[in-house]
Amino acid sequence: MPLHTVLKVGGSLARGDGLQDLCREISLLGRQHPMLVVPGGGEFSDLVRQIYSRYDLGETAAHCMALLAMDQYGYLLGRLIEGGSLETGMDSACRTAASGRVAILLPSAAVLDNDCLPHSWQVTSDTIAAWVARETGSPRLVLVKDIDGLMPSLNSPEGIIKEMTTKRLALHTGGVDGYLPDFLALTQLETWVVNGLKPGRIAELLNTGTTVGTRITCNSS
Repeated sequence: MPLHTVLKVGGSLARGDGLQDLCREISLLGRQHPMLVVPGGGEFSDLVRQIYSRYDLGETAAHCMALLAMDQYGYLLGRLIEGGSLETGMDSACRTAASGRVAILLPSAAVLDNDCLPHSWQVTSDTIAAWVARETGSPRLVLVKDIDGLMPSLNSPEGIIKEMTTKRLALHTGGVDGYLPDFLALTQLETWVVNGLKPGRIAELLNTGTTVGTRITCNSS
């Protein structure tokens, strides 16, 4: 069974009380939908940013350290997603997902071995998850964050943007990393931004193909 979804679990979700409920839902969904989880960075990456500023590390060192921060968060997810399997290779992760277990990719080795993404703070776990989705042939990327979706502007009364193209995303500020629009424009991925504090929305998306959130398409019309 081919990989169905790459799910990036944002590090911001570890700062509140909702991560365990989310991980329980992911564990259940993984039995029906072959999925690969890519961890965010969260507080682990925040520490790298502090060290980067304090010691003037340079972009490459910070890039490597931030990838290792994602691995650290991955170990946490591995403890919280029942039946999940920590993986360091994308091929083995896909096999695990196809077997009905949630594969949690520790991405540092795969990304550093390929070294095809810019060494920049514009590239964070959003783009790395998109790269994993492309490399594994997943048709869908779900960016699970602590927001309902992308907003027209901060505290906008208009509510979330339900759908946007990568061309429009390139002009948008906030919500995703700066390099993601450029990367998505080179793929055919269907990308969603969904609130992980409301795990039922992820279940709805995987079961029906739609939910409350922002859908990003790769056409420029």
